Amino acid sequence: MAHSNPFRGIFTIPSTPFRPDGAIDVPGFRRIVDFCVDCGAHGLVYPVNASEFTSLSDAERFELVTVLVEQNAGRVPAIVGVAGVAREVAASFAAHAREVGADGVIAMPPYVKRAPLGEQELLAYYRAISDAARCPIFIQNYGPPIGTDMRADLLLRLCREVEWVQYVKEETTPSTLKLTQLVTAGDAGECRGVFGGAGGRYLIEEHRRGSAGNMPGCHVTDVVVAFWDALEAGDADRARHIYKELAPLFFFEQQLSGCYKEVLYRRGVIDCALKRNGAMPLDKVASRYLDEILAALAPLMTWGR
Repeated sequence: MAHSNPFRGIFTIPSTPFRPDGAIDVPGFRRIVDFCVDCGAHGLVYPVNASEFTSLSDAERFELVTVLVEQNAGRVPAIVGVAGVAREVAASFAAHAREVGADGVIAMPPYVKRAPLGEQELLAYYRAISDAARCPIFIQNYGPPIGTDMRADLLLRLCREVEWVQYVKEETTPSTLKLTQLVTAGDAGECRGVFGGAGGRYLIEEHRRGSAGNMPGCHVTDVVVAFWDALEAGDADRARHIYKELAPLFFFEQQLSGCYKEVLYRRGVIDCALKRNGAMPLDKVASRYLDEILAALAPLMTWGR
């Protein structure tokens, strides 16, 4: 469904939980959706990179997107990840998102490629998504190899020329400078909002540059929401305090893939922290340190109190 009010705030990314045998854990996913909403998320985004979407089958993507919208039950906007290996595949995901009642969709360009795609191919890709989804579209601008680093003028062209393309999630480096280009260089109404990524690592500067929000992994959604709320309230001291408390976790998760679900497991949201294509490399020292990081963050956590 189309939204008259621009999307804004922390649109968190639910993780995909698996059972010990590697199968998707649907009850666990429902708990994650509730966790995200209960933590105060302003929206949900699934499945994308932080959801391990490339390790899911098409059937699993269709199933979990249906569960996402059903479990959310309209409480917050649900944005569905529809990136595909070709425009025909992405369009099928976009059509399904529309059928189940998604509030918007998000897509990187085709993520399996031998060379960068040309502008005409990118236009055709997003037009196919637009025709199928008929709801607001976020372009996810993410770095190679999985992403395609698109220039600000190309992103604005897509917003201008493709009917439902209205938002950008900007994650290329440096995201902050390109965010300013997108916010200030476009015609009025060309782009309805630019969201950041990277878990909120650059959120203070992004907010000062006119960011509409952020799309982080969901493991500490309540803390990131508090961070955003402080920025929106103009409380710079509280925002800096929360950022300093988050910094150890930012550095920790940068090194250890799988941290999102390990934290969800330790917070009691899911029963198993398994990730596909390789377990999280966690030894005793790292495990103890993660416990210390979470203990320091606990005063900022609202879920489970």
